[in-house]
Amino acid sequence: MTAIESYLQQQTTERGRYAYQAGQPLEQWSEQLRSGIRERLGDFPAEDAELQAVVLERITCDGYVRERVEITTYAGLRMPIYILIPNELSNTNAPVPAMIACHGHGYGSREISGMEPDGSPRTAAPGLHKDFAVSLVQRGFMVAAPELLGFGDRRLDEDKDEPPGISSCTKIAAHLLMAGQTLAGHRVYETMRVLDYLSTRPEVDAERIGIMGISGGGLVAAFTAALDARFRATVISGYASTFQASILDRNHCLDNYIPGILREAELPDIIGLILPRPLFIEAGSEDRVFPQAAAREAFARLEEIYAQEGAQDVLGADFFTGGHEISGAEAYDWLDRFL
Repeated sequence: MTAIESYLQQQTTERGRYAYQAGQPLEQWSEQLRSGIRERLGDFPAEDAELQAVVLERITCDGYVRERVEITTYAGLRMPIYILIPNELSNTNAPVPAMIACHGHGYGSREISGMEPDGSPRTAAPGLHKDFAVSLVQRGFMVAAPELLGFGDRRLDEDKDEPPGISSCTKIAAHLLMAGQTLAGHRVYETMRVLDYLSTRPEVDAERIGIMGISGGGLVAAFTAALDARFRATVISGYASTFQASILDRNHCLDNYIPGILREAELPDIIGLILPRPLFIEAGSEDRVFPQAAAREAFARLEEIYAQEGAQDVLGADFFTGGHEISGAEAYDWLDRFL
């Protein structure tokens, strides 16, 4: 190990001040850590902008209806969302549970919603995302698949002539950092606004809304559920780990880096803020981005935290054989159970 590497290791192994301690009052710990995380993310607006929701299109698909909706998140920012509505809703007036599905790096919300980059029906293999928004609507959930900032239709103009999988993450993240903000924080807050929108839909049972995300979308799912107690169940795929074993161990997209976050807590403790609500982790054996060994380490820490509140029964994991990808083999049944 070189002197530089040794120095960096020293700087990044400082124990977070809000690491959970056995016997510590849950409410006090949660309040302190949530406050610190919000500050590190760049904090959120004091007042929410009006959603001003507009339906851009409505298309009948196999077993569900797909809407393209646009809402205001931050003042001056509009976010498109695919809303997938199961056909069963036309036969009942009873509201149904809903899921927010957060895509990872790729070409955006179309990639998890059964489409090619141009919006045409998928003909190619679904890749790591496995069209999981479609899998969820087929389970009877109403699904919101937001276009995360920097991807798909929300890339910078200079990137829109690039291949569909090229994101605008780096430049957007860099500009926000210069302004004391973070791209991670923007994505988290915008996803909270998606929940605000879903809660206005008469088809949705606002007391049964969950969230699921893969990779970078796993970051969004983890942090959003940790900070917003309205989410009743969370699935984190291909992201639960430790900062040391993934974010600091290899080169990641700039959107993963949150200044000073290690001074608050390590990643498993942050995810632990979801306690006592249901939480499920997916991690592939061949995942080279967020290695399964680190996911198991994170899960062991989560077991400690959940055990303090006697909530082990709502914590689950699927350490499956596979790569950096959605599995769903156990996660979808788990969501059926809790939502």
